[in-house]
Amino acid sequence: MLKDCKVGAIVFFVSVLDRALGFYRDTLGLPVEAIEGHDGTFGLGQVGDLSLVFIARPANAGDSPVVVFNLDGGIDDYAEALAAKGVEIVVPVSEAPDGGLTLDFLDPDRNTLSLYQPAGAPRRR
Repeated sequence: MLKDCKVGAIVFFVSVLDRALGFYRDTLGLPVEAIEGHDGTFGLGQVGDLSLVFIARPANAGDSPVVVFNLDGGIDDYAEALAAKGVEIVVPVSEAPDGGLTLDFLDPDRNTLSLYQPAGAPRRR
């Protein structure tokens, strides 16, 4: 089902955004910065083709990081196919901080996985 996708992002839920960005930028040397989104400030960095996204929100151990699969479109079709296979969807298709669309679901061990499609991409294939 996702064989043509690639991992496009890893999302970290962090308790203090500035502290997390400082660690990844100053300690690890990664190019991360604070960005203003429609839901407030979040962190973003790029490592090759992989985006690192930092969202300040309470999280339990094991809730983060979230692996995100990039789609060219068709997120509604993927949502229906996952549901038809009995996959637990924990966040239905909704707007991502950058205006794209996202969907979160669980694997059998309750790890969160996510689908993302950029703003303007078609919701159906």
